[in-house]
Amino acid sequence: MYLGVKAVKPQNDYMLLLTFENDEQRLFDMKPYLDFGPVFRALKEPSMFNSVRVYFDTVSWANEADLDPEILYPNSLVVKHVGQSLPGGGLFEVGV
Repeated sequence: MYLGVKAVKPQNDYMLLLTFENDEQRLFDMKPYLDFGPVFRALKEPSMFNSVRVYFDTVSWANEADLDPEILYPNSLVVKHVGQSLPGGGLFEVGV
């Protein structure tokens, strides 16, 4: 069994702030995935990257790229504290 994504917010430097169905917030680094074929390379364009949304229980972009929760959850870091939001990003303290 896996935990589905219930919210996503794009951050600076190709990071995603994810909220899973257990209300845990985690930070996922998309940079290692941005060269996985043309669909993911398109996410280097900021407007495309920022088109991320929740689709069913995972994340998807306007160009139909998506990543499953089975990838997102174990490859992300727990957010221990979310500071004041900044335009296009945020302040985070993450656990390892």
